[in-house]
Amino acid sequence: MKLATWNVNSLAVRLPQVLDWLAANPVDALVLQETKLTDDKFPRAEIEAAGYAVQFHGQKTYNGVALLSRTPAQDTVRNIPGFDDEQARVIGASVGAEGTAGAAIRVIGAYFPNGQAPDSDKFQYKMRWLEALRAWVAAELAAHPRLVLMGDFNIAPEDRDVYDPVAWAGQIHCTPEERAHFQALIGLGLVDAFRLFEQPPKSWSWWDYRNLAFRKNQGLRIDHILVGAALRPAVQACVIDKLPRKNERPSDHAPVVLTLDD
Repeated sequence: MKLATWNVNSLAVRLPQVLDWLAANPVDALVLQETKLTDDKFPRAEIEAAGYAVQFHGQKTYNGVALLSRTPAQDTVRNIPGFDDEQARVIGASVGAEGTAGAAIRVIGAYFPNGQAPDSDKFQYKMRWLEALRAWVAAELAAHPRLVLMGDFNIAPEDRDVYDPVAWAGQIHCTPEERAHFQALIGLGLVDAFRLFEQPPKSWSWWDYRNLAFRKNQGLRIDHILVGAALRPAVQACVIDKLPRKNERPSDHAPVVLTLDD
């Protein structure tokens, strides 16, 4: 079974790239962030024609998340229950592997707030959002031990996840507060699937459009897949697929792919 996450930075612009990627990488489930579409504009027909059921939660211009799955999703949740939020940032559901009768996996796809700057109102919103997410994920883990939390976290958890740790020290994505929240999610019993394996140095999932950052490989690893302890023995691989970042008019993020022997 394969699961993936990708911040597409506008599905209206990147839909052909997503469909091409799925044709080449027929994952069982894919969560998208920054679809930037209202629900009435979502390209359901095109995605279903590619062989995927789809759940989505959008808003005009900003944010927006979706879950594409080979089998129909069950018990879908949009945004964090009990947390009043006008921003479309979370979609969760239970999905299974195509052609198997195995137990479902609870997938949560999330677009974590950026936070803008440590002294901003948006940073305070990010802190509140992260607290609410952790409490909800704890409850979800108790109900669904076979859980995967994945998406654009907008957090580089360690210095090795940043191309220039000195320059980024204390900056957004790298603040002690954000990193503490990431570790608090790990403390729930989740594990960073990417770090279960030896990885090439300077492995990033995001590169700024400016200053030839991708060509210079100046990026951050801020897109993550965390798996519950019940799934950890099944994790076979977790990789960042940099190829789509080379596309014409690419997203600034690359997909991250998890392989489970499940």
